[in-house]
Amino acid sequence: MKKEDPFLRYSRQVFIEEIGVAGQRKIMASKVLVIGAGGLGSAIIPYLAAAGVGCIGIMDHDLLELHNLQRQIIHQEKNIGHPKAHSAGDFVKALNSSLMVHTYPFALDQTNMESIINKYDIILDGSDNFETRYLINDGCVQYQKPLVYGSIEGFQGQQTVFNYQGGKNLRDLFPQPEEPSYQPTCDSLGVLGPLAGIVGNMMALQALKISAGLPVTINQLTIVDGYHWRFTTVNY
Repeated sequence: MKKEDPFLRYSRQVFIEEIGVAGQRKIMASKVLVIGAGGLGSAIIPYLAAAGVGCIGIMDHDLLELHNLQRQIIHQEKNIGHPKAHSAGDFVKALNSSLMVHTYPFALDQTNMESIINKYDIILDGSDNFETRYLINDGCVQYQKPLVYGSIEGFQGQQTVFNYQGGKNLRDLFPQPEEPSYQPTCDSLGVLGPLAGIVGNMMALQALKISAGLPVTINQLTIVDGYHWRFTTVNY
């Protein structure tokens, strides 16, 4: 296969005045870790790969199940029963073979956090439970990594950037996780597939802006109400 010109592939991004060649070089040199290859990850990962993020890490300990396919569109029926991390990694390799992909088919914990998080420039939280969200947040604070955060349930989603350029972190917004009995999840409340796409793409956009060195609003939470079609921003 003839070696392609990377700036031909990404020319429509390079044409954007705020990105240009310099910004694209930064994107191609960036290393991004996506924790969660589910609904949010299925939107985040393809757009990071398509944009040319040089190294993408994908962490997810789950195996793909049939009900996941309603919103986790990076995967296929043939992947049912297989690790989501590997399935998502295969997608990236097929879309953009020039990228480096690392897959982690296990959960983040205190024993592996330092060795994994420290390899990356930006962390994206596409997890689906409060325990993992706080663990990711605390790791990003400890190792000084910007955290692009998103969550979804039903028709509603949230998105913000934590721990970036002196900005606040998750514990500044929500000091402690709720009791397990009060923690809503996709399993208990459900989620509409396109909402995962909306919030996941917002997260991918923020990650690309950080990678390219563009301004990113901090200490501001965007709330998406897909039912009433409202986008609200709240300062914190």
